[in-house]
Amino acid sequence: QVQLVESGGGLVQAGGSLRVSCAASGRTTRTYTMGWFRQAPGKQREFVAAISRSDGSTNYASSVEGRFTISRDNAKDTTYLQMSSLKQEDTAVYYCAARSGSGAATTSTYYTYWGQGTQVTVSS
Repeated sequence: QVQLVESGGGLVQAGGSLRVSCAASGRTTRTYTMGWFRQAPGKQREFVAAISRSDGSTNYASSVEGRFTISRDNAKDTTYLQMSSLKQEDTAVYYCAARSGSGAATTSTYYTYWGQGTQVTVSS
C-alpha cells in the first residue's frame, strides 16, 4: 500500500511558475512509476506527465511539453511537477498517482494509488 499526499498548489498569475509535490508513505515509491493527472471543472481527468520507475524516462501531454517537468527524489519518496509559463487553461486539481508497472503510462486506469489532489489556479 502507498499513501500519496500532494502539496504546493495555489494561485499564480499567467506566465508564472509553480511546483507541486507528491509525498509518499507506506512503501517506497522507487518501485513505482509515478504520474500526474489533472481535472478541471466540468472536464474529465487528463494525463499530464509520468516518470518511469525503471529508467527514469518521462512522458508528457502535448499541452504541457516544454513547460512542465516531472522529477523524482527517491531518497525522499517525493515526486515533483515543476510548472512554468502557466496558462489559465492549466487551472485544475492536480493529482499524483502510482503504478507498479515500469512504463510511463498515460491512462489513468493503469494507476493503482492516488492522492487527494491539490488545486492550481492560474489567473489572468
